[in-house]
Amino acid sequence: MNEATPSSPGSSIDHAFFGHPKGLQTLFLTEMWERMSYYGMRGLLVLFMTAAMQEGGMAFTTVTATAIYGVYTASVYFMGLPGGWIADRLIGGQKAIWYGGIIIMCGHIVLAIPSHDTFFVGLILVVLGTGLLKPNIAAVVGQLYSREDERRDSGYAIYYMGINIGSVIGYTVCGWLAEKAGWHYAFGAAAVGMALGLIVFRLTTANLKGVSVEPAVHLSPTGERRSWMVILAFLAGVAVVTAMTMTGAMSIDAVALAKRTAVAFTAIFFIYFGIVYFRGKLSKTEKKGMWALMLVCVASACFWSGFEQAGSSLNLFTRDYTNRVIAGWEIPIIWFQNANPMFIILLTPFFAALWIRLGQRMVSPAYGIKCAVGLMIMGSGFLVMVFAAQVAAGGMQAAPFLLILTYFLHTVGELCLSPIALSAVSKLSPQRFIGQMMGVFVLTYSIGNIIAGLLAGNFDPSNVAEMPNLFKQIATFTIGIGAVVLLVGLISKNWESEVVHLKD
Repeated sequence: MNEATPSSPGSSIDHAFFGHPKGLQTLFLTEMWERMSYYGMRGLLVLFMTAAMQEGGMAFTTVTATAIYGVYTASVYFMGLPGGWIADRLIGGQKAIWYGGIIIMCGHIVLAIPSHDTFFVGLILVVLGTGLLKPNIAAVVGQLYSREDERRDSGYAIYYMGINIGSVIGYTVCGWLAEKAGWHYAFGAAAVGMALGLIVFRLTTANLKGVSVEPAVHLSPTGERRSWMVILAFLAGVAVVTAMTMTGAMSIDAVALAKRTAVAFTAIFFIYFGIVYFRGKLSKTEKKGMWALMLVCVASACFWSGFEQAGSSLNLFTRDYTNRVIAGWEIPIIWFQNANPMFIILLTPFFAALWIRLGQRMVSPAYGIKCAVGLMIMGSGFLVMVFAAQVAAGGMQAAPFLLILTYFLHTVGELCLSPIALSAVSKLSPQRFIGQMMGVFVLTYSIGNIIAGLLAGNFDPSNVAEMPNLFKQIATFTIGIGAVVLLVGLISKNWESEVVHLKD
């Protein structure tokens, strides 16, 4: 075990960063720049892929572009599963964050090359790098606190604000560059953003005070050697498939791939969750925590299937059916997505204070209940889009206010669910599996993202009459699941209480 850290029993309380451990500052800034690069590029993907060749795009159909978008965003989060395992068993969280960031930066550099032949190589590099960085940086945030520390939820809310500051920078810079200078200049700006994140992390690593420097569990030399062989074999397989696709030796149907991937990711989630539950030698209390965590995971997957329409169907709706001209100036398409992170920046202090005050008054709703409320609020945003789509179906352009209201409701739902769910994983997971369980949880993002991509494939820009029904289906699904999770959450509160009082 490492020397005492802020997450260790008996260690001194660190209040150096707005009442939180100074290590939160390092993770806040690193994640801010990484998210700038990710969201800045992600917001352009569907627009770039569906743009005509004359506009520098790839001229894909909407159904193909959204399927690729779904597979890409789902894979970004899916790789968090092996990424968490690699940190827990091979290199530790800090090295995973560092090397993951380097790979992400290289991916954006490749995307900045003005060649369609290397486009998918860049996406694959971003996927691999994010799989290392994303779950582990979130896990390290939780490890800065003891299980009894009431600052944990507030800390995750502050960390989440850093994510959204990065999003605003990314959408603004990359969106402007895409329209004024070209797609590949925007992708290049994403590479610069990730480089800044790496610089911040390297210069301020000492703030983490040794948290997650070493793997949580050390493998035997034989086990470590075999693990690296499997990793290298996987990377070689990815390289071969990529090369065959680029040369035309292999053809891939994006829609069929997306459907198979959705099934595979869901199966992997339940299998991996089951392995930890049944073969992880968990105590009775730890198993109850896993059941409570399962409820949070179900809510998370359903939430992201709706929320992630932002980069696909809502992005296309903005481009084709929203009045973007104000005082003679046309707002860049991607800038509308700034509404979500800007609302989060404004509302995060309120929610952070809310959770602390509820904790001080001994009134703390179960994680499942908070997530259910967030899911239903997000779903209500699509009721607004039903009305906006009806306006478009009537031959008029929808007012920008309707999109802003939708993003506002999505934001409130996100603040009720996402940072709280991250906190739930760090608190409810068995301590020796925390990195892997963060990876399992991030897999719910994958499931939600790929379902979102498949749903967005039903968005046909030439058939506006079907749009109200599409948004109505999403609203009905998410609100209905939220109601079920709410009822079950009333039971899971007792399980959560037992885990919180479990002694290390």
